[in-house]
Amino acid sequence: MSASKAIPQSAGHCAPAFDAVRAAFEHNLAHGGELGASLAVEIDGECVVDLWGGWADTEGATPWQRDTLSVVFSNTKPATALCIHLLAEAGELDLDQPVARYWPAFAAAGKDAITPRMVLDHSAGLPALRERLPDGAAFDWDFMVERIEREAPFWAPGTRVGYHALTYGWLLGELVRRIGGCSLGEFFRRQVAQPLGLDFWIGLPASEESRVATIAPPAATSVPRNAFERALMEEPQSPTALYMKNTGGWRPSGFNSRAGHAAELGAAGGITHARSLARLYGTLACGGQRGGFRLLREDTLAKATAVSSATHDDACLRVPTRFGAGFMRQMDNRARGLDSACFGRDAFGHVGAGGSLAFASPSRRLGFGYTMNRMGPGVLLNERADRLVQAVYEAVDGASRAL
Repeated sequence: MSASKAIPQSAGHCAPAFDAVRAAFEHNLAHGGELGASLAVEIDGECVVDLWGGWADTEGATPWQRDTLSVVFSNTKPATALCIHLLAEAGELDLDQPVARYWPAFAAAGKDAITPRMVLDHSAGLPALRERLPDGAAFDWDFMVERIEREAPFWAPGTRVGYHALTYGWLLGELVRRIGGCSLGEFFRRQVAQPLGLDFWIGLPASEESRVATIAPPAATSVPRNAFERALMEEPQSPTALYMKNTGGWRPSGFNSRAGHAAELGAAGGITHARSLARLYGTLACGGQRGGFRLLREDTLAKATAVSSATHDDACLRVPTRFGAGFMRQMDNRARGLDSACFGRDAFGHVGAGGSLAFASPSRRLGFGYTMNRMGPGVLLNERADRLVQAVYEAVDGASRAL
């Protein structure tokens, strides 16, 4: 995009107490490297911030609109996890029984002890696939399921934590398909998105394609800046390199393709906007209930979001990480000079590749959603999201110490 072309100003509404949040959002658009973005905040079920601005394309021809959607990458993971927890709450799935109990062929190659909980908290040992995937494989559900059945774990299941960036979606999505009786995307639509009124898709209908923003990948670097990038460049058989490079067509261009948008990629292919993310997490922040609809019981939600795995060196992300059963918890690695995801000590949510973020803060009954289409550096959050989170917390309780 031409550097001389002005970025459209932000639109939407913002409660007066959150004027500094609008200022932070507009700073990102004008000076923070943003291309286009949306930001929303709910408190106690009320939307107090709903902003959007910038460009939905890389040419600067299409302004970001109120209903512009974007791929939110790993912000899809909690949506998939909610489907799993709904099945568990209904008594149809036991998170601590082997996956093979529901999917017998999965037991092959030493995977018989892997449980759904291990997949949810990234300790299952299947963060990548070793055999090269052909282009388009990521969009062929049956092919990917068969490949996962053949794969052996990278470590003894349950003994190490390593981020399952893409495999997470097929692993859990196949359980949903087998137990729930329909595809992951359809189950999510019926059980979560539709009842809550979310414009959130795992498998986008063709009718919505014109609303999707173009993703601008991060700038390439020739000199590794951290352990993650060193593994990418110097350790081609590491889980880090394999999950980033052996994607079956998802990277580097699949996330801007119609095939990529239509595929039900439960780890990284969700498409939505900030308003829907804030609404989803605003519901979770209020105990999982909205009006007369209950998404999950409070005890189910508490167990799903409690930290169940943590490590000082994630086998894939190469930074310290903390996970619940499908949700990230705060990862404050600033004292070590490493990438962090600071969004509140009591909060649970997820980051998406390039910097998007969604979370719930139960103590504040707050739901937060931020989406963007220019991917930033790092493996967790970058300064754009950090600026927005800090502004929101200062508006809510005037205290940066919350982070």
